[in-house]
Amino acid sequence: MTEVSSVDAGETPAGRSAGYVQSLDRGLAVIRAFDAEHPRLTLSDVARRTGLTRAAARRFLHTLVDIGYVDADGRLFTLRPRVLELGYAYLSALGLPEIARPHLERLAAVLGESSSVSVLDGTDITYVARVAARRIMSVDLGVGTRLPAYATSMGRVLLAGLPTDELDDHLGHLVPLTRYTITERTQLLAELDRVREQGWSIVDEELEEGLRSMAAPVHDRNGDVVAAVNVSTAARRGSVTTMVDEILPHLHAAARAISDDLAASR
Repeated sequence: MTEVSSVDAGETPAGRSAGYVQSLDRGLAVIRAFDAEHPRLTLSDVARRTGLTRAAARRFLHTLVDIGYVDADGRLFTLRPRVLELGYAYLSALGLPEIARPHLERLAAVLGESSSVSVLDGTDITYVARVAARRIMSVDLGVGTRLPAYATSMGRVLLAGLPTDELDDHLGHLVPLTRYTITERTQLLAELDRVREQGWSIVDEELEEGLRSMAAPVHDRNGDVVAAVNVSTAARRGSVTTMVDEILPHLHAAARAISDDLAASR
């Protein structure tokens, strides 16, 4: 996780609305300072990662401790399980996880592979539903997991579904995650054009060596891409052509079913 931009200015930042509440922004920045790589932080760590002064970071941390979102153990602070309420409130309002799950379960059962649904959040994708068939990645994946959109099959489907004038805001820094990761902007844009035209994406060992994934878009009733569904498999399973022949028809069927149910629920 990169450091959170400074929110410690004394006046409303440029570009914010008249109703902007800076203290809320600061409190959320403190929560976002914790991640999988930094689960335990000192006061100094939080101040550095958020851009807050130590005094401000201390006030927000103590407030979060008081209301049950952060735990303090000596000099170290950690998030408490109650912080999950913030994410679950979003997921409950979305309705997508409940709609997608039975389709993911069928897809995983038919193919014997893990399947997931994600949405675009800034330059990342966020998993909102997942059915794991077996462990194929060296990192744990679950609801709430964030991965860089540019290097994932679901991310490319979601990026390809954006209006052209919004794409730049969601690409982020193209850094190599493996020796196969596309990091040239022109090459990535060409790949997104291909994804947009064919209606699906495949990422072959670009996120993690040994992992291959394929994704298709989920549409709302207006035809807009609002989510993506994927299947992940070990690259050793077979060729990309084999994956297209054996997996893509089932993936497209699941994506259409989720889209239909999502449209009927709104």
